[in-house]
Amino acid sequence: MLRRLCRDPRIWCISLACLLFSLLLLGASASAVPMQNDPNGFEGIPWGAFFSDTDTFVKVEDTGRSQTYELRTGSSSLGAVTVDSMRFVTSEGKFARVIVRYRGSMTHDRILVYLQSLYGPLDRTPGQFAGGSIKFFSWTGFETDVNLRYETGTDRGIIFFESQELRRKMTESNSATVF
Repeated sequence: MLRRLCRDPRIWCISLACLLFSLLLLGASASAVPMQNDPNGFEGIPWGAFFSDTDTFVKVEDTGRSQTYELRTGSSSLGAVTVDSMRFVTSEGKFARVIVRYRGSMTHDRILVYLQSLYGPLDRTPGQFAGGSIKFFSWTGFETDVNLRYETGTDRGIIFFESQELRRKMTESNSATVF
């Protein structure tokens, strides 16, 4: 029986397709690199700080446990790089996450340079650096995670700056309501 399976070309084709698909998935993902300087917050605002409407921030969404704020000025930048939007998310009033959206390959390249200057260089060894139409880049610290996703086909990127502790709490509180 085993000899017959090994000689069957359909089995070989299916096995080869599964192997290639697995290798493709491995090549498209990038592993997180350790963060060299964990800021324990975002641009001077510590994780867990209490947020409210101020001269700087305006609330744009309120879902009960989670509130979302934007800068009142309307223009957002990450370092010296202008971005499309920057949203500050709280969990039960505590600062937990920043979501940055941007467009363009030049903007993407400038953001990568900026993030590497803050958190450390990416691991660019084969198999670790993202390839394909969707690229992922991650830095992991003791308190902070930075995850960037960039789609080359649409030239759009999104970055999540997150408190690890508050992300776990948000996930735990949401998991009770999922089912």
